Amino acid sequence: MKAVAPQHGGNLREQVARYGGALTDWLDLSTGVSPFAYPVGSLPAEVWQHLPQIDDGLEQAARRYYNAPFKPLAVAGSQAAIMALPSIILARLECSKAVVALPRVGYKEHQHAWQQCGGCELMFYDDFPSPQLVARSDVLVVIHPNNPSGERYSVQQLLELRQHLAARGGYLLVDEAFMDCTPQCSLLHPELDLSHLVVLRSVGKFFGLAGARVGFVFAELAMQVALADRLGPWTVAGPCRWVVQQALLDKPWQQQTKRALGAASQRLNQLLAKYLNCRLAGSQLFTSAYLVQASDWHRQLCEAQIYTRLCDEGDALRFGLPASEADWTKLTKALQQLSRAIKETSDGESD
Repeated sequence: MKAVAPQHGGNLREQVARYGGALTDWLDLSTGVSPFAYPVGSLPAEVWQHLPQIDDGLEQAARRYYNAPFKPLAVAGSQAAIMALPSIILARLECSKAVVALPRVGYKEHQHAWQQCGGCELMFYDDFPSPQLVARSDVLVVIHPNNPSGERYSVQQLLELRQHLAARGGYLLVDEAFMDCTPQCSLLHPELDLSHLVVLRSVGKFFGLAGARVGFVFAELAMQVALADRLGPWTVAGPCRWVVQQALLDKPWQQQTKRALGAASQRLNQLLAKYLNCRLAGSQLFTSAYLVQASDWHRQLCEAQIYTRLCDEGDALRFGLPASEADWTKLTKALQQLSRAIKETSDGESD
């Protein structure tokens, strides 16, 4: 059976076509992309006129920003690497059929990429992979922090996973797309041994530059070379390379944005706790609300022209951060009205 492509947030026009209204009337909270985007400003003319240059300083800036042992490979968003890595990793494994362990709940493009690749057996884990699963696995995928649950692990736990897998010739793949607000929890550090390890990072979320499609792959040199050969030249456009380099070097903006995201995240959690009365989890860029009738909440919020992400399991809504006071007001009013309507319905049924 052919694997079905995962659904994503961000397809706002589809929701507008379904529920009505003008595109500008909608509040899109479906992506987990920071509302405080890096200010791009004007770009030098030559970045439009010349082919992308691989020695322009982008990879060096990424190494410093991510506190990594050596330069990464820049790719067209970490999604490009997610799609290409399975075949590259499988080619390096010395087994006829690889066992690949993935989180049962998480960014589904990882599962889709391995299914599309073929030649492997997929197994799934909840919370943290058991020693028995690790012992069977040739490849282990960890989403850190998890999207949408926000679950994180200690660096020591991840290093032990890498050690167990490396001893058997296997690989640990860690997706840290949402790690920027908590760099102390990242697996990357200057002395890290990247053999049998791949770490993915993305500028789309924290920097609010999802449209630039820029990500980085930290892996041993042979893996980077194989991936670069697969993706081909000029995978990241010159203007995007220039903008992202400025963003990675702008420490004052980064610190200011971390403070703003922390305050916005706290405000969102307080708002959701007030009106939803459910378990909340996530990161500073999104909050997942685990609701008994999540699909009904999703539909009713869409009818109020607020687009959230209905999680794949259908048991939670993921809320991104509003960008303005008008957005906060719109969300607050919608939650007030929906929670009041649900309470009145519940009271009527109990009578």
